Amino acid sequence: MKFLTQVAPFIICANSHAIFQRLVVNGVDQGRLKGIRAPESTEPIQDVNDVDFACNKNIIYEDGSVVAVPAGAEVGAWWAHGIDGPLYPNDVHHPTAASHKGPIMVYLAKVDDAVSANQNSKSALDWFKISARGLNYGIWAVDELIADGGWYNFTMPSCVPPGQYLMRVEILALHNAYAPGGAQFYMECAQIQVEGGGTKKPSSLVKFPGAYNATDPSILLDIYDDFGRPTNGGKPYKIPGPEIFYCIPVGVGNVADDAGVFLEH
Repeated sequence: MKFLTQVAPFIICANSHAIFQRLVVNGVDQGRLKGIRAPESTEPIQDVNDVDFACNKNIIYEDGSVVAVPAGAEVGAWWAHGIDGPLYPNDVHHPTAASHKGPIMVYLAKVDDAVSANQNSKSALDWFKISARGLNYGIWAVDELIADGGWYNFTMPSCVPPGQYLMRVEILALHNAYAPGGAQFYMECAQIQVEGGGTKKPSSLVKFPGAYNATDPSILLDIYDDFGRPTNGGKPYKIPGPEIFYCIPVGVGNVADDAGVFLEH
């Protein structure tokens, strides 16, 4: 079976994980773990039905802050190999291992109070996707994140209704996704207040857990070709979950959404 020789180099990187831990809004750094719910551990969740699938488990960092994000703002989410950055000098797996190919997604859930909102209340929180990048001409979103020093940049849609939200930023690592339960999910949630905004209501709402199925073809797949290249065999890759929330109708073809993210090829 072709994956036996392909994945051997990646098993060494089993602990090359990452944590979302910093926000920049319109160029202003919000500070270390400001408004972000984060664990100490960088371990992934691999069960899509895990009760903690929304915002991760064993949360120990919660500072009670709510980050103001104007509608239409440029937002940066920073990932690192450990809390505060590299785990050791010359950490080659910072911000995450190059083997951890996969998409990156951002979701919002409207809440009354972002600080007290129960992230595990599956029945209460409805999530919608506002940004996503997957595989574009052989380059994965995680490749771009590594090249950008751990940053995933996107635009808060200008039409999002104002109010408080949990913002879920997620990496899906597919290097071991050839086997059931092999996909690795990394996620943390930020507590934000969208200011300004519009009145457009999202229609593609999902629950966590519940939005993903372990056998979804975007979660259970072998991304390596016959030469061991992680290009999904030259085939398009469909990002899991609902469609992205758009402020303007999206036509057919290579059209950028409100967040400046291009549709997948």
